[in-house]
Amino acid sequence: MEIKNVAVIGSGTMGRGIAEVFALYGFNVYLEDISDDILKKALNEIKDSLEKLAKKGNIGNLNDILSRIRTSTSIEVAVKDADLVIEAVPELEDLKKKIFSEIEKYTRKDTILASNTSNIRITNIAKDLMNKERVAGLHFFNPPPLMKLVEIIKTEKTSDEVLNALVEIVKKIGKYPVKVMKDTPGFIVNRINASGRLLLCLLIDKEIASPEEIDAIFIKQHYPMGPFELMDYVGIDVVYDSMEYYTKALHPDFGKCKTIRELFKNKQLGKKTGKGFYDWSSGRPVIDTKKATDKVSIMDIFAVEINEAVKLIEQGVATLDDVEKGIQYGLNRPFGPISVAKNINVLDLKSRLIEISKRWDCKMFEPINSIKNGYYPF
Repeated sequence: MEIKNVAVIGSGTMGRGIAEVFALYGFNVYLEDISDDILKKALNEIKDSLEKLAKKGNIGNLNDILSRIRTSTSIEVAVKDADLVIEAVPELEDLKKKIFSEIEKYTRKDTILASNTSNIRITNIAKDLMNKERVAGLHFFNPPPLMKLVEIIKTEKTSDEVLNALVEIVKKIGKYPVKVMKDTPGFIVNRINASGRLLLCLLIDKEIASPEEIDAIFIKQHYPMGPFELMDYVGIDVVYDSMEYYTKALHPDFGKCKTIRELFKNKQLGKKTGKGFYDWSSGRPVIDTKKATDKVSIMDIFAVEINEAVKLIEQGVATLDDVEKGIQYGLNRPFGPISVAKNINVLDLKSRLIEISKRWDCKMFEPINSIKNGYYPF
């Protein structure tokens, strides 16, 4: 299954970044959105990004790369000759289903249809499509030109041929593929990260510590960005939508994040609006590591993330190695949850999870079966 022509539906941060990556690696790209003005802005952003990459190393002729990207406000025009279509519209299930129904009308039957959704089950998005075996998830991380990881999500209907083709194409564009073998909300990285995010939100809601005091702990652990700065960078609207989705699709405990909800309602969406947990009006916030608090234990965050990682392994969602590498490459961390778990006695972890669950009245944090029974499944 050879892929030469790629169509990207949606030219926002993720869509234009994905288009840039494919053009950079020699693919012909059609980028689609609802207006020419939006597409013109996207092309300017792509050019700026390529110029920055060029300063860091040899990426080839910039004009040649840009010439491989065409734009259209018509889905039909964008997808009719595509070998691979990647949907990158906002995280709204009904919108994605509508877009996919339109894409299906104009593509060949062997064209692979992929969603860049970060949370929504691909099975739900593909529910009304005729040829479900050609549909999969292809989840890039922000920003796509720089982040190494791509999650490839297989539904019960996705063919092995499509899965393998996507693994190979991800390698061809210089990324690291991890396979999600069971279609579950949040997949690997966002699913694990969401459990830690929930605990962090509760700490903020109860004013145990400030975002900077908590982020400083992670910066001291050599993380490139603390969790609250990362939420601002991704966008509070994206975080809010994902937590709302998890509340319905995974567990009602995800609905307890009050501060996130307040920031969203006040349109304080982080970097994109200039204010979220931090003030971005003068550029990236500077985190003072001297403010690292002793009121919050980073081991509590690790504990709930390990619990969720073990859950995914138990359920056959992903392999141990893909879980570990997914967190490392997807969140730019020096280590993943499996490495941390191997340095924690399982009975100590069990006790910590029981205590966290009771303290915050969150069943989400209760130890998963293997940990409850005193062993790791690896």
